[in-house]
Amino acid sequence: MTNTLRAYADTDLDAVMAAWESATLVGHPFLSETFKDTERYNIPNVYLPNTETWVCECDGEVVGFIALMVGEGTTEVGAIFVQSGSHGTGAGRMLMDKARDIHGKLELDVFKENAVGRRFYDAYGFVPVSERFHEDSGHMMLRLRYPAS
Repeated sequence: MTNTLRAYADTDLDAVMAAWESATLVGHPFLSETFKDTERYNIPNVYLPNTETWVCECDGEVVGFIALMVGEGTTEVGAIFVQSGSHGTGAGRMLMDKARDIHGKLELDVFKENAVGRRFYDAYGFVPVSERFHEDSGHMMLRLRYPAS
């Protein structure tokens, strides 16, 4: 199995949403259906049209994506999701490497309860810089930065 990266195309929407759904079941079981329904709307209608998005394909099938909000000096990883069946295949690392190689400094928010995501970010080298309550979901978020300095 070979992973490759390419820019997101509108025809990838169903596969991107499937990756989000699969990864959300594993990483965000604590989120309400109401919040997830809002995100199901926001991903194609708000987030993707306003981000630089890359997809990871394994043998021609999209298994994950990363959506980047490019800012002054730091790029926000707005989303990175990989099909749960493709966790551990290097897809997530390839996506994050692409963001790092293009933009250098990265920041992101992760739910404090998302053990899967936090292990990935810790292993990648992200460090926590702050914590806040996320009103829309009712859960705590950690702000992470890469590189640490």
